[in-house]
Amino acid sequence: MIAGEASGDLHGSNLIKAIHRQDPNADIRCWGGDRMQAAGAMLVKHYRDLAFMGFVEVLKHLRTIFRNIDFCKQDISNYKPDVLVLIDYPGFNLRIAKWAKQQGIRIVFYISPQVWAWKENRVKDIKRDVDKMLVILPFEKDFYKKWNYDVTYVGHPLIEVVSHEKNEVSATPVSDKPIIAILPGSRAQEIQVKLPIMLEVVDAFPDFQFVVAQAPSQPVELYKELIGNKNVLLAKDQTYNLLKQAKAALVTSGTATLETALFGTPQVVCYKGNPVSFWLAKKLVKVKYISLVNLIMDKPVVTELIQTDLNAKNIKAELHKILYDETSKAKMKQDYDTLWHELGDNYASEMAAKEILSLIKTP
Repeated sequence: MIAGEASGDLHGSNLIKAIHRQDPNADIRCWGGDRMQAAGAMLVKHYRDLAFMGFVEVLKHLRTIFRNIDFCKQDISNYKPDVLVLIDYPGFNLRIAKWAKQQGIRIVFYISPQVWAWKENRVKDIKRDVDKMLVILPFEKDFYKKWNYDVTYVGHPLIEVVSHEKNEVSATPVSDKPIIAILPGSRAQEIQVKLPIMLEVVDAFPDFQFVVAQAPSQPVELYKELIGNKNVLLAKDQTYNLLKQAKAALVTSGTATLETALFGTPQVVCYKGNPVSFWLAKKLVKVKYISLVNLIMDKPVVTELIQTDLNAKNIKAELHKILYDETSKAKMKQDYDTLWHELGDNYASEMAAKEILSLIKTP
């Protein structure tokens, strides 16, 4: 299995558990993170050594990326897997898929690349190289149907993750004051860009305790340097507990926006990237929204503050709205409920495991 970021590590870990429930003798080797390792896979390389975000950043690290690809191919050749499971992370994984197909390895892609957003022609490569595509967003099945490619919709794995978490007894309260959670992402470069802007509004909400969710792959020093002497707490390995307790959240784009919505926490989506990377993305990406919440619902459920719109004035205004405007809060909650039902029941990992094991057993 290959996952290249925190969300892939989370879903990969639940997939590993599901595979072991269905086949206790399964031997799994992975490129991923701590969660996949804890679930019972042999971890070869951690995703923190793989994650580069944005066009410019990727160009800067091309030598490292190609070195990782070569090492990965060698590792797969030595291991000789019955099936290779690729989890999202398309820039890396689609290259591996092309090579692995030539080696006669069976390939499952779990969590489709966002080919519906940009570089739609990649579907041709997917049809050629991927034996089984397992999709997690309701509209993806119809998208692939246009290309005459039969994919399997397994539901969204976050439903099972959040359902389980909601049933858990909450940990000790993070603060005596009502909480505003800050989820600034999992990569160092995005944290360094966005967190300082998010923190500019702390003093405007003295009745609340701001708490930053620390990514498990990042050192505490990174956050402390950015927080400085502000009255802000840092919570490690407590993101879900934090979202359960928070009255509102400032969330960077990505899987975290969907997690926040499924916990029912009002949010403002915050995104700012390298200006050149963003300019290129605007030229190439053909979606109306950057948050998964808005994309799935196909309407602006949550406010997205992007690039120059991400500033203290706008954050303050939007945060005030989701904290104090009862009409806005009620509308967001209603949309969150609809979103939950759109994403299916909590069986994604079991369904995915079943599909993967059936591929191995097929002659």
